[in-house]
Amino acid sequence: MNKDLKRPIKKAVFPVAGLGTRFLPATKVLPKEMLPLVDRPLIQRAVEEAREAGIEEFIFVSGRGKTLVTEHFEYQPELVIALKEKNKTELLEKVRNSNLESGFFSSILQQNPKGLGHAVWCASKILGDEPFALLLPDVMVLAPNSKSCTAQMMDVYNEHGGNIIASAHVAREDVSKYGILDVADKKADITAINGMVEKPKIDEAPSTLSIIGRYILQPEIFTILENQKEGSGGEIQLTDAMRTLMQTQKFTSMLLKDEYFDCGHHTGFIEANIAFALADPEFAVQMRAIMAKYLKSDRNAEAA
Repeated sequence: MNKDLKRPIKKAVFPVAGLGTRFLPATKVLPKEMLPLVDRPLIQRAVEEAREAGIEEFIFVSGRGKTLVTEHFEYQPELVIALKEKNKTELLEKVRNSNLESGFFSSILQQNPKGLGHAVWCASKILGDEPFALLLPDVMVLAPNSKSCTAQMMDVYNEHGGNIIASAHVAREDVSKYGILDVADKKADITAINGMVEKPKIDEAPSTLSIIGRYILQPEIFTILENQKEGSGGEIQLTDAMRTLMQTQKFTSMLLKDEYFDCGHHTGFIEANIAFALADPEFAVQMRAIMAKYLKSDRNAEAA
């Protein structure tokens, strides 16, 4: 087993094989990761977050019919030429920001989706014996006045090493919806993880700290996943593998102070669009006017 648990992290994994059934029929053809959060797809915002943290290589664990996800990051010369001819300099810059350099992103096919743990294992041949970041595009973190969530996790990793999980408090009545952490110090922002429970009952939850879809993991997780039996829902659960790895390696929880949004369902996605638009100078003024318009309409309807 590798004993150096502070090796630099340059690769990130993005699981994008899900069918997005909650958003049907919008996702009948369009991958859910390509749904726009204000002005760019969810997956691009996740990649930008990873870039800010120093990630250099991007691995997409994809499913059948998900080629649009990787195509989005490809250089499209005809589009660049058209924008140049029309002198659309701002749009040209935005398009350039969506490109990933050839050789620094790849796609792995998850032919038979068996859960998050299986998706992570699918990337093992590319990652080899390297630690990596794992970002779930369904979760978006709004950090306008601080480093991105993954960049903050990198700081914690550089100090503590091992495995890092971003966490956030949820209401006690909602713990059964999430993976919940058992931590050494419930009052500390950064603390050792003693254990974790997947979707516990309210009276069995060790805390209200939930896992929010951002991880830094050591490569020993792959051996565990390869030999792991199916868990809840007949899937290979990442939580089960992390519990096993926890027996030999340390895990640290980083409490997220920024707002985060679960874009895997309609209301979370709608709320994220409102919050991100209000935080963007390009859209904030118009967004406030739109919200005032509809709030006024609601008040008038209630008065009537």
